[in-house]
Amino acid sequence: MKKILLVEDDPNLGLLLQDYLQLKGKFDVVLCTDGEEGLKAFNKQSFDLCIFDVMMPKKDGFTLGKDVRKVNAHIPIIFATAKTMLEDKSAAYDLGGDDYITKPFRIEELLLRINAMFKRVAGKGDQNEEAAETQFSVGKYIFDYTTQIIANGEETQKLSTKEAELLRLLCLKKNTVLTREEALLSIWHDDNYFNGRSMDVFLSKLRKYLRGDSNVEIINVHGKGYKLLVS
Repeated sequence: MKKILLVEDDPNLGLLLQDYLQLKGKFDVVLCTDGEEGLKAFNKQSFDLCIFDVMMPKKDGFTLGKDVRKVNAHIPIIFATAKTMLEDKSAAYDLGGDDYITKPFRIEELLLRINAMFKRVAGKGDQNEEAAETQFSVGKYIFDYTTQIIANGEETQKLSTKEAELLRLLCLKKNTVLTREEALLSIWHDDNYFNGRSMDVFLSKLRKYLRGDSNVEIINVHGKGYKLLVS
């Protein structure tokens, strides 16, 4: 079942959309009523698609979209707003939005757009098998990128989104070098000093999670990047 994060500050409309998408679309829909609540939900759970109202208290939809893009560069985002200005539509796409629907809209149209979005995402996955790879064997561990869980027998560790994305890149490059620049640009979209220090913290956490297997090691490759060694 696909999981959708719906952030809408109108409680009546939010509940209506949630019920319809769960009933007709067969989606699991998590509803939040402001941008801050929406960002907290996004950071705690895994979603397949986001729908953000633009005009919201505490954190508007465009700002929420920017924050989400810092964490996940690929998740589809649909913006819903009463704004009809061309500049607003341009802003939605410039910050990484995938679609834009203007209020008032028919719920059936929103469902059509969501289904079309999932078809496009699936099509990209068919074209790029590597991008679609989500499960990895890492020594004694099984890493599921979709659920963001590392498992070693009955022991499991839930990863943050950035930890999961970084480990996935290392797994895709297993026993070869993942350059520092590639990792930063892929996950943080900027290879500045502060993002680099942030990535170092996540690498330390990943090393801690994998220390139960002496045959697994994440090493620094001087002047280049990192290597996930699995012997």
